[in-house]
Amino acid sequence: MRAAIIGYGRMGREIERILLERGHETGLIVDADNAADLDARHLQGIDVALEFTTPATAYGNLRTCIENRTPVVSGTTGWVDRLGELQALCRERGGALFYASNYCLGVNLMFRINRRLAALVDRVGGYRAGIEEIHHTRKLDAPSGTAITLAEGILAETPSLSGWANYAPGIGRAAHRTETPEAAADTLVIRSVREGDVPGIHTVTYESEDDMLQLRHTIKNRRTLALGAVIAAEFLCGRRGVYSMDDLLRTVE
Repeated sequence: MRAAIIGYGRMGREIERILLERGHETGLIVDADNAADLDARHLQGIDVALEFTTPATAYGNLRTCIENRTPVVSGTTGWVDRLGELQALCRERGGALFYASNYCLGVNLMFRINRRLAALVDRVGGYRAGIEEIHHTRKLDAPSGTAITLAEGILAETPSLSGWANYAPGIGRAAHRTETPEAAADTLVIRSVREGDVPGIHTVTYESEDDMLQLRHTIKNRRTLALGAVIAAEFLCGRRGVYSMDDLLRTVE
């Protein structure tokens, strides 16, 4: 597999290492200083592209890949209000697009467990749900895409909840972990904290007057995200259409 890496930061470099470990070739690396290289000429002969950049640049990068019929794995969060537009373009042009809010395989297992747990808790009743996500201080968008996916899973199984709201005491200043948000009873609160160099911790909590139940996933390092992205690229290579981690996980069931 001959891959293009779009975004050569810490994730891009980790992706490059894993591509080489798994016997693949890096045919193109695009970063801010050579952004103009993301064009038809440079994408020629590329089997799949992996895009991990910024919310401001992701849409344009992905659109270029789709328009040139280069299968692309999207790993940038914070821009997905336009995801549907690109998915429609992908189908129209006969392209291939893989999007996930988080490429860690463990997180995607958590998504499935989360929905099942939400359905069971709703059936029992008496619990208030909440989500906390903790990331490094360089991640300024909030909430994380992973937290939003968890929230959407809970909302899908809990008719009494009307939506989610974000509470971000740690964005742009020191986090005060004891602060408690106030929200309507039908609102699911996502609490976003930014501290240190934390790759990602996501916790779903159900609390009643008498007990507390928690579902938590901790990313120990960025390698797990890069590995999942490369596995997604291997899955996407040679395919056409719009895919997600659900499609990938079905291949191992």
